[in-house]
Amino acid sequence: MIKFDNIIKVYGAKFSLSIPELIISQKESVGLVGNNGSGKTTLLSLGIDLIRPTTGSVLSRGEIVSESDEWKGYTGSYLNESFLIPFLTPMKFLSFIGQLHGKNRSDVMNFLDQNSGFFMENIGSQKYIRELSAGNKNKIGILAALLPEPEIVILDEPFSNLDPGSRSWLKAKLRKLHGEGITIIISSHDLNHVTEVCNRILLLDNGNIIKDLSTNNETLQELENYFSMQVSSYTD
Repeated sequence: MIKFDNIIKVYGAKFSLSIPELIISQKESVGLVGNNGSGKTTLLSLGIDLIRPTTGSVLSRGEIVSESDEWKGYTGSYLNESFLIPFLTPMKFLSFIGQLHGKNRSDVMNFLDQNSGFFMENIGSQKYIRELSAGNKNKIGILAALLPEPEIVILDEPFSNLDPGSRSWLKAKLRKLHGEGITIIISSHDLNHVTEVCNRILLLDNGNIIKDLSTNNETLQELENYFSMQVSSYTD
C-alpha cells in the first residue's frame, strides 16, 4: 500500500535517512522505534509529503505522493502541533476538518459522541487550541486525523503527554481500527505501547532500519535488550 523506494534524505551535509526498500502492506499495523534522531519522524514526514526525499520516491497505492493528491483522501495524519490551527476552538477546528472531508456538523457530533472517552474536557469549550495543555492538543490532533475515517492512519508519538486513561483508550482504539482493516503507522518511544498496538516493528538507528520484526511475546524483551546494550556501550 505504501512503498519507500530507494530513499535517501540528506539535510545539507547531514545524512538523515536511507531506505533501499520498505513496503507497508494494507491492513498492517507498523510501529517505528528508535532513539531521537534515528529517522522516525523523517520517515513519517516523507510518507505524507511534508518533506521530499533527496533521492528516491514514496508511493501510496502505486502513486508517487509528491505527484498526486489521491492519497490525501484516504490518509489521516498528525505529527505535531503545526497540524492544528491555534486561534480556533477545538470544536471549530474539528468542524473545519470535517468540512474538508465532506462531513456536516451532525457527522462531526456523531464522531465525537463515539469517541467521547478520549477528550475528557468539554470539547465545546471556548478555549482556543493555543490555550490547551500539550496533552489536550495531542488529543485534538489525533481526533482530527481519525475524523475523516481514513484507510491509513499515521501518527508521530501519539501517546506523548497523555494521561494513563487516555493512553489506554488510544491503544484500544488503534487495535480496533487495525481489526477493522485500517493501516496504522505510528512512532513511539514507549516500547510497551507500541508492541501492544502494532503487529510489525521497525527499529531505526542512524537513519537505517536495522530490525524488521513481527510482534510476538519476545519482541518487547528483544527491543529492551537492544536499548540496554546501547546504554551499556555509552557508559563503558
